[in-house]
Amino acid sequence: MALNWVTVVDSKPLLLQGESPLEIVDNVKCNLTIPDAPPSASSSAGGSGGLKKLEANGTLTLTDQRLIWTNPGAQSSFMSLTIPLASILSSRFEQPVFGANYLALAIKPTVDGGLTEGTTLDIRFLEAGMFKFVSVLAKTREKAIFLRRRSIEDEENLPEYSSAGTPTGGPVPQYTDLPPEYDS
Repeated sequence: MALNWVTVVDSKPLLLQGESPLEIVDNVKCNLTIPDAPPSASSSAGGSGGLKKLEANGTLTLTDQRLIWTNPGAQSSFMSLTIPLASILSSRFEQPVFGANYLALAIKPTVDGGLTEGTTLDIRFLEAGMFKFVSVLAKTREKAIFLRRRSIEDEENLPEYSSAGTPTGGPVPQYTDLPPEYDS
């Protein structure tokens, strides 16, 4: 995932090839918390103690591959966020006694994506209920993780071939006991 990386065309995120939008919700408040350093074993706030907190309103798009938040007209440094579904480490649907329901996500950062380990995202819908969205996100995330694991397993189980159909396991065996010939 990356901070401020989403390509936006006509105020909508540009989807990847083969990617399909599932849910689009306007007027969504996102609170992104980025620790300065990865959390240590005894602390959850970050290794050096500092946090970077970003907050803005925008549009949330759930696709079959990513969770995308955009705010193309933003005057702040927080304009967009894209998270591959397999990079969502955990999700919690919070229902506080006082305040609106929200979705809390723990995010696995990618290299040079602008985020660090321990990054969290709180999502609040300002004009809509979010229970259905949370359910769709959970199911879509499970499917994305399953497909990713299956593709990794498929890659590991494929035999390697060097050239012209010869397996890399060694030379092609020469059979001396050939089947009998048939007369027609």
